[in-house]
Amino acid sequence: MSTAKAMSPAVEKPAHIPDELVFDFDYYADPGLLAKGHDRALEIVKEAPPIFWTPRNDGHWMLMGHKAVFEGSKATDLFSNSPIPWEDLQAILNDLPEDQKPLIPSPITLDPPLHTALRLPLQKAFSPKAMKAIETDIRKLASDLVASVKDKGGCEFMSTLAEPLPVTVFLKMFGLPTERQGEYRALVKEHLASTDFDPGAVQARLRKVANIMRDTILERKENPQDDVLSMLWATEIDGKPMTMHQIESYGVMIFVAGLDTVMNGMGLGAIHLAKNPEFQNSLRADPSKVAPGNEEMLRRYTFTLPVRFLTQDTEFQGAPMKKGEKVILMLPGADLDPSVYAEPATFNTQRESVHIAFGVGPHRCLGSHLARIEMNVLYEEMLKGLPEFRLDPSKPVQYHGGPVWGPEQVHLVW
Repeated sequence: MSTAKAMSPAVEKPAHIPDELVFDFDYYADPGLLAKGHDRALEIVKEAPPIFWTPRNDGHWMLMGHKAVFEGSKATDLFSNSPIPWEDLQAILNDLPEDQKPLIPSPITLDPPLHTALRLPLQKAFSPKAMKAIETDIRKLASDLVASVKDKGGCEFMSTLAEPLPVTVFLKMFGLPTERQGEYRALVKEHLASTDFDPGAVQARLRKVANIMRDTILERKENPQDDVLSMLWATEIDGKPMTMHQIESYGVMIFVAGLDTVMNGMGLGAIHLAKNPEFQNSLRADPSKVAPGNEEMLRRYTFTLPVRFLTQDTEFQGAPMKKGEKVILMLPGADLDPSVYAEPATFNTQRESVHIAFGVGPHRCLGSHLARIEMNVLYEEMLKGLPEFRLDPSKPVQYHGGPVWGPEQVHLVW
């Protein structure tokens, strides 16, 4: 199966951007990225400046150096998660009836202090304690999935293990019917693969996501269960009960993140294990090494690229930026920065520098505790239940770009 994808047209460079800060890279469709995954990321770290402007996808900045990503992630007053200032957005929302308001994925597309207030209801649901409480259920599911492929001599890892594990866990947590996961996943893939950034097109995609959850959201209002949707209906914001619009706005954010992100990390981890049998077998011999091994895989194959927007004209670490320009935080590049991680291509579980695969600052990934448990448990159960596995040489891995990088398919044999 080919994942070849045409690169977006190159736009003209704005006059304020110096030539030395221009690097031609399409983070959705760069041919090297689609063919080589994070080996291409290593090349870009060597070839491009730590902050560069690319003419692809309508032209935008990329913060790639560790220092740039770290400081930019914390400077929410300068790098906003929303293309529209909150005051302007609030005016739009206030002028429209409830059923016509645009969906604002919450709290991720909002900035502190509002982001902080809206994130609070979800903190408890995704806390380390809450995630630890469901680890036994996650392990049972992982064990069953591994057992279902063990006697087949191989599997397509993404569809048989990496997708059903986190997706099933998420749907149960959220309160959505697990039997519809194929339908849900198709919708998320469509949304994340699109390069149509027109606000109307984005809203149309988000509305499709909200609509597929609508019946369940309404049902939970009348018949609350032990799930996140029911919890949101019971939550008050500024002393006021949640509205349907607010819950849909929460829902589209959690839905897209919960049904896609971690499975890509699992796929990248499985590729590394399959390519490195000595490392794989060292974990098999000593499962206590799985967790630190996973942390180094998260660094070496960081997979998310969050979007930000400039709130004002500024010079940021030597780069002249203008209000309204789009910025991509290239976390995969930041975790390969040789100024922070010596010999970044080398796999080393003894590193002292902590990775930022889950982001940094107020927008750090809310589901990081769950993701770690799911990844560690899946690797442990694979290593316990399967013999030494490797990549099928007849079916080479191909990758996808976009806001989440990962493999399309991973064919394992044993």
